[in-house]
This record gives sequence, structure tokens and C-alpha cells, in this order.
Amino acid sequence: MNSQKITVEITIQANIEKVWNFWTTPEHIMQWNNASADWHTPKAINDLQNGGRFVFTMAAKDGSFSFDFEGTYSEIIPLKSIEYYIADNRKVSIDFITIGDVVEIVETFEAENENSIELQKQGWQAILNNFKNYVEAN
Repeated sequence: MNSQKITVEITIQANIEKVWNFWTTPEHIMQWNNASADWHTPKAINDLQNGGRFVFTMAAKDGSFSFDFEGTYSEIIPLKSIEYYIADNRKVSIDFITIGDVVEIVETFEAENENSIELQKQGWQAILNNFKNYVEAN
């Protein structure tokens, strides 16, 4: 297992309550959780509690491919941070840093060995960019 960590971040023009709600509620997750316009998330299950599990089905819109992104929460501090382990046991930490009515999200994850570090960073950053666009448009 690659122990290298990758960090992506973004600043959202919204208050923490809205950012947290849009990040953690399945009906919102289904709207922003994709890295490109030709993908979508047709199903999201999220049991947001320590030991709770999540499953987000990510799929190509043309039906050619899909997979479940899933994991188990290890620590939730409401409106502050989320930690979880992906199904392959890689750790992900997300910090929500409030600065007035702006929230900075800093997401750090352990790299996998299949794709390049740059490709992984680009994919996770693209999802964060979609999240920002979705929150700020709604």
C-alpha cells in the first residue's frame, strides 16, 4: 500500500451549515459527486456517525461503467471534520475550516498504486470543484 498522502482544497462562498449539509446529505451528494460531466452518482447512502458506512455509486452516464465508492467513518466532529477509511483501507481526512461566511475544505487521502499521484489529485480536485459550483449555485 502506498503511504503517500495527497491533499486537495477549495474555498466555498457559503456558511458552514450549508456546506456541511450539502456535503453529507445523500440527495445533495448525488448532485455533485462526480469528476466530469459524463459521470454521475445515481445512488448515495450515508450513515454519518462513528462506525457508520457510506456507499456512493459512481457511474458513466452512458452506462458503460460504474463502481461503488464506499467506506466506514472513524471520526465525525460535526461542522468541523470527517475521517473515514475507504473499502481498501486507505484513510481520508476532511477538515472544514470556517472563516466568517466562507468555508475552506482541506481533504487529505492516502494514494493508491494504480493511478499516478497527479491523476488522483486531479480527480479528487475535480470533485471538490463540482461541490463548490453546486453549493454556490444553490
